[in-house]
Amino acid sequence: MASAGIKPSTMRAVQYSSYGGSGASLKFVEISVPSLKKDQVLIKVEAASLNPADYKVQQGMLRPFVPKFPFVPVTDVAGEIAEVGSAVKEFKVGDKVVAALKFWKAGGLAEYVAASGSLTVLRPDGVSAAEAAGLPMAGLTALQALKAIGTQFNGTGSGSNILITAASGGVGTYAVQLAKLGNHNVTATCGARNVELVTSMGADEVLDYKTPEGAALNNSSGKKYDYIVNNAKGGKWSEFKPTLSSRGRVVDVAPPSFGNVVAWILTRFTKKKLSVFLMSLTMGELRFLLDLVKEGKLKTVIDSQHPFEKAAEAWDKCLSGHTTGKVIIEI
Repeated sequence: MASAGIKPSTMRAVQYSSYGGSGASLKFVEISVPSLKKDQVLIKVEAASLNPADYKVQQGMLRPFVPKFPFVPVTDVAGEIAEVGSAVKEFKVGDKVVAALKFWKAGGLAEYVAASGSLTVLRPDGVSAAEAAGLPMAGLTALQALKAIGTQFNGTGSGSNILITAASGGVGTYAVQLAKLGNHNVTATCGARNVELVTSMGADEVLDYKTPEGAALNNSSGKKYDYIVNNAKGGKWSEFKPTLSSRGRVVDVAPPSFGNVVAWILTRFTKKKLSVFLMSLTMGELRFLLDLVKEGKLKTVIDSQHPFEKAAEAWDKCLSGHTTGKVIIEI
């Protein structure tokens, strides 16, 4: 194994030891720096990005299987390689990278983390650690949801009339930008304070979800949507269906309600459809997103950046459910 200088034996990390709670449940600890398996890399973490899935695991979403306590949370990190496993050939010590950690193991809220070489990609020059850390879960979700409706990103697509809900969130901010790269006509929903931001990302029309028009998902042209990418918790098939074109489809990115799961099953046999979406960690697609960021075609919208010492503050910010873009912890 190759390593940079003398690797410390211990490191600071943030962990929690039970289900439930909030940022107050996060505790700083001194633990051993991870030992590497042959197919792993050791990353000196520079930035970690929080996702709703992080606090949902804390709340018991996968109880009793995940996590194993005590648990160091957070899956999306960017940093510098400090050591490489003997079977890793793609990376060397000193490489700047971004990695997606396995959610049942996590480990991102720490000074060092062991990541699978197959779930790590090089970070292009000019892309900051914070920008890159925001991409794995939220960026891939947005990209794959748009690919699921046939979006082309090479300028050849004819585009469709689409609606993106909760467009000012982590997934939504990426989805609006990517949808415009795919030549779609985009209507987006968000809160009043973020209308200007979402418009600046390219949305053709932005609806305040608290207005009558926004609540009904009705755009000013009266056109039906060919596709809806739903990021909003609580979005219902019964609300989406009247706004769809004759063969319209909803891609439900938000955690599906019971009603939407039923709709997913029943609409397999109808013209209007709802499909439940699950993101997969595909590193080729992550490289594609990083290249878009480098080229200035995609931006990571950052709600706030917090020093490691204020990880609990960042956690509670994410837990509030009202962030604009990504919450980043700098380590």
